[in-house]
Amino acid sequence: MAEQTTLPEGVGGSADAPHGTATGPGARSDATVTKPDATVTKPDAAVTKPDAAVVRDALGVGIAVGLSGFAFGVTSAGSGLSLLQTCALSLAVFTGASQFALVGALAAGGNPYTAAAGAFFLGVRNSFYGLRLSQLLALPRALRPFAAQWVIDETTAVTLPQPTRRAARIGFTVTGLTLYVLWNLTTLLGALGAEALGDTDTWGLDAASPAVFLALLAPMLKSTTERVTAAIAVLLALGLLPVLPAGVPVLLSALAAPAVLFLSGRRKGTGGATATTEENR
Repeated sequence: MAEQTTLPEGVGGSADAPHGTATGPGARSDATVTKPDATVTKPDAAVTKPDAAVVRDALGVGIAVGLSGFAFGVTSAGSGLSLLQTCALSLAVFTGASQFALVGALAAGGNPYTAAAGAFFLGVRNSFYGLRLSQLLALPRALRPFAAQWVIDETTAVTLPQPTRRAARIGFTVTGLTLYVLWNLTTLLGALGAEALGDTDTWGLDAASPAVFLALLAPMLKSTTERVTAAIAVLLALGLLPVLPAGVPVLLSALAAPAVLFLSGRRKGTGGATATTEENR
């Protein structure tokens, strides 16, 4: 009778074990080994921009727009304003759209008070710029009244895209200083040279400032919503221009923004409600 040998526990295979699965000591277990995730999530590095790049961009805008002050000086002198009045407007008002609206209305024979009111309402938009820039720049209280003089389209366009507060302050300061100095200097030169140019209407210089502003605005219209808003605003301004005083159509064209946002929100809300209804079926 053959001697029956009993194998030690844990040595050899088991009839119940799956095919190819070892159950002895040192055998690999069927348990799934969970390895630690090798992917390490690092915090996003702070986005920075060299000071030199900010200064370069700010100087480019300040010089390009500042030179168009020559057009205002010529247009203002051609509208009948004196040299002192023309220079005072650039020094005190310092917002091209309002200045051109004022002298344009006067040149068309409009009432001075009506022209001034239209220019004032057109400049109200700078107050809304100031609300945003005050939070972004966080300037000391003593500097805010002086900085308010430089809150215009161009300084806002340069300041808002900056990634840091330091870059925003540099962009605002360099753009504002460059533009203020050049705008007033070229206004003086334009007013002095108006007589040499003759009929200023034939030169079309009053279109210089709006053209520069459009050049600044166009790259910022990246989404479809922004482009649609801009298009509706232009249509509103052009449609209301013949029937309303100067400056008012531009203010009313701002209604395009809340209208587009309202319609966009309703469309998204309707889409979300439809999706929820489909899920509940």
